[in-house]
Amino acid sequence: MSTRLNSVGHWLLAGLLGVSPALTLAAGDPAAAVAVVGRCVACHGADGIGKAPQYPNLRGQKASYIEKSLKAFRSGERKDPSMSAMAKPLTDAEIANLAAYFETVD
Repeated sequence: MSTRLNSVGHWLLAGLLGVSPALTLAAGDPAAAVAVVGRCVACHGADGIGKAPQYPNLRGQKASYIEKSLKAFRSGERKDPSMSAMAKPLTDAEIANLAAYFETVD
């Protein structure tokens, strides 16, 4: 019942804010990240723990933060030669899936 109320609450909030409910409820699919997570694990690890001090831990980061960061690297808003090259070919769906994966990885 609380899940249903939570879902209804998202729809009501979206209506009040004048945004699309689909946008407020959108989330990536962690299982679908398998197709692209291999690009990340050499530095960030399959468990989301950086393999060296210069690689940040992604485990447990909010998906919205990871998604925003990857899109910023992809667009050039954030600059890092390695991350920009890794993010450039990613689609919005792949970014959302990766973000969901690292938010939920154990």
